[in-house]
Amino acid sequence: MAAVTAGNGAGSGAAGSPEATGGSTGSGGWRRPHGPLQRYYGPSTAEAAEAAPDPTDINGPHFDPEVFMTKVRSECPLGQLLAREAALGREIRALDSDMQTLLYENYNKFISATDTIRKMKVDFRHMEAEMDDLAANMAAISASSARVSAALQDRHRRGAQLAGVQALLRKLQALVEVPGRLRRWAGTEPARALRCHARARAVLRHYRHLPSFRAIEDESHAIMTELAQRLRTRLREETLDPKELTECVEMLLQLEEPAEELSEEFLSQAGARLEAELAALEAELPAADPSGTATTPPPPASDILDFVDRGSSAFVGTLCQLAGSYRTLFGGDTGRLEPFAAALAARYFALLERRLALERGLGDTSLLVRALDRFHRRLRTLLELLPAGADAAAELVARAARERVDRYLRALQTFFLGCLGDVRQALAAPRPPGKEGPGLPDLLATLAASVLGQLKAVLAYVQLFTARDVAFASLPYFKGEFCVTAVREGLVVAFVRWLCRTARGFADGPAERGAPAAPPALLLLLARLCLDYENSTISYILTLTDEQFPPQDSGPAVTPGPALCAEARAAAQRLLDHYVQVQGAAVAQMLRKSVETRDWLGTVEPRNVRAVMKRVVEDITAIDVQVGQLFEEGVRRAQSSDSSRRAFSVYSSSRAPGRYAPSYTPSAPMDTHLLSNIQKLFSERIDIFSPVEFNKVSVLTGIIKISLKTLLECVRLRTLGRFGLQQVQVDGHYLQLYLWRFASDERVVQGLLDEVAASAAHRCLDPVPMEHSVVELICERG
Repeated sequence: MAAVTAGNGAGSGAAGSPEATGGSTGSGGWRRPHGPLQRYYGPSTAEAAEAAPDPTDINGPHFDPEVFMTKVRSECPLGQLLAREAALGREIRALDSDMQTLLYENYNKFISATDTIRKMKVDFRHMEAEMDDLAANMAAISASSARVSAALQDRHRRGAQLAGVQALLRKLQALVEVPGRLRRWAGTEPARALRCHARARAVLRHYRHLPSFRAIEDESHAIMTELAQRLRTRLREETLDPKELTECVEMLLQLEEPAEELSEEFLSQAGARLEAELAALEAELPAADPSGTATTPPPPASDILDFVDRGSSAFVGTLCQLAGSYRTLFGGDTGRLEPFAAALAARYFALLERRLALERGLGDTSLLVRALDRFHRRLRTLLELLPAGADAAAELVARAARERVDRYLRALQTFFLGCLGDVRQALAAPRPPGKEGPGLPDLLATLAASVLGQLKAVLAYVQLFTARDVAFASLPYFKGEFCVTAVREGLVVAFVRWLCRTARGFADGPAERGAPAAPPALLLLLARLCLDYENSTISYILTLTDEQFPPQDSGPAVTPGPALCAEARAAAQRLLDHYVQVQGAAVAQMLRKSVETRDWLGTVEPRNVRAVMKRVVEDITAIDVQVGQLFEEGVRRAQSSDSSRRAFSVYSSSRAPGRYAPSYTPSAPMDTHLLSNIQKLFSERIDIFSPVEFNKVSVLTGIIKISLKTLLECVRLRTLGRFGLQQVQVDGHYLQLYLWRFASDERVVQGLLDEVAASAAHRCLDPVPMEHSVVELICERG
């Protein structure tokens, strides 16, 4: 039957007959399973999984005869139907033959299996009989066990009743012995007496209607009343430590004494002990002066860390212990505890404030930080009991930190003034011949490095307040306001501004009566220092401060760096302007005296350059060297092609001898004043006191302008003779030869000297100038 396939239309085809399936598929090919083996084993798992359900497959699990017959009738003609019928008949006969063969081959096995089954049935019947006997025996054993268990339960019940009677007798005996025990323990072991009375009190109260129990209760009550009186006396008369005080009040509460009275007595006794602790701390501080006079108190006997340690271990520890005991004894009733603890804590804070005020100078900042750290850590337990004191404690620590920062600011200011004193002393110290002192660059470098190093050291000390291992550094104040308000603004920015004001004060503030004015070299040095601060130092200091004390985004506003730089530059500008005025005034003073003390009408014919002009050139040269040590050269205006040939346009005939000489002869009645005014119309206006730039050429130009302007004003006030005019001509030519190289524009020097010459000619009674060759000869010889 396995040889018949439902998918083939012909019944006798290669796939539909047993012969076709039983034959070979080819020489040496694979032979598929067929016949009974295929029916026994069925299709393989892979074939069954791959094959789709087919109701026309006669060997498949989904075979449907009706569907098969319908398909065969519709697809096969009559001849094929007859052939298929004959093939199915042959397969049926083959199957019957196979079944008979299998039956003959396995007959002996069937007979043996039948005998075995028969024997097993016999053995099973024996086993059933044995199980019935065993079940009967177990039932008998269970009945016996039940009787034994009932007997044991009855015995246990009687034993429990006997034990209860014995326990009751012991309790009665213990109740009878309670008064004796209480009397024996009340004097020596009151806590033990209280525990004994507490165990017996409920029973005695429950059976007090019985006369015997009432007598025991009355006697016990009398004993405990006497104990309560003794405890009251001890509480009021003795100074107890916190542990003894707590035990005494606890026993009184167990004796059902009024809690209201006990809380008052507890706080009173605790207050007395804490007052003694505060008095011991106050004894270490100097007494306050009632008169209010400013006297220097003696130094404290111990440092701030020892003071805080004693206060923390004695007062704060005792207060925390007593506050905890109060809450344990009286529960959540803190209506009296909080004001009591707040008043004592306020007094302790005041004592610590007084002790902190005794810290003179800077001292050891690390010691102060450690002391404040221990104070803050020790108060954590107290603040859990007294939350209202947290703000006061934090403010105390913040005030101490601010005070130390203020002292550091004053120390920086004192240090800077000391450095300035050293600089002034170095500038004023006499120099032995052949030995030069430190130059201005060295003094400036030393001053700047010393001040910056001191400022960095101060920031390192102040940073101890924000260290990670410091407990109070986690407070919001030290994370924001301290870094910005106290350190950046109150220390760094304040010091920079004070430095600029102090440096500018040498130029703005008048010298005190009898006090020497600042030397010009100091003005120049401070101007360079402020300029360096504006260029780089301020930016570096602010960056360093922000790195060590980072500000918060939502914190207070900070002073921007450009604003500080502007202040430093303004101070530098004011100092440099003042330096020019001082040096110009010094040179001008020599020129003024030289003009005012000379008889310009009766002077002789000039043969030499006056000594004061040589001194002026020497002083200008020295100033040029001094300024060049600290400032750049600067930019000079390009010289004109005929600058070396230009002569004084009013009095000099050196450049054009026949051009101006006739104007000074009596036969030429030209108005020289008019000529001078006409020349001024075509000349550039010279601003004498204009701000100078930060370079050497600008500084020297300012000094020269002040000096020559003074010479001009002095000449205008004098009346000159012929030789006086010629002396001015010689002096002016000498100054022109040497001063033009110091100025940014030689036309400034030339213009001022032209005005001097014009003014001298205007004030001259006999304006006859000297020949230019003679003037040059005198100047070269001089």
